[in-house]
Amino acid sequence: MPKIIHYRNKCIGCGSCFELQPELWRMSKKDGKATLLNSIQKKEVFLLSVSNNFQQQTQDAARACPVKIIKVV
Repeated sequence: MPKIIHYRNKCIGCGSCFELQPELWRMSKKDGKATLLNSIQKKEVFLLSVSNNFQQQTQDAARACPVKIIKVV
């Protein structure tokens, strides 16, 4: 099962992840950064396991990130 790794503290709030995959991302009204929904925080990193059905869409969101802070492993 693929895992999304999100380095939220480096997010610039461009919204590309939210635009490509709104079922997994939200833009915070508090600080303008992307939030990975239902993720687990480990220090400065947010982790979420996703089904294989979301893998291609998630990889597209990771590629679209201009600061490359989304990883799919």
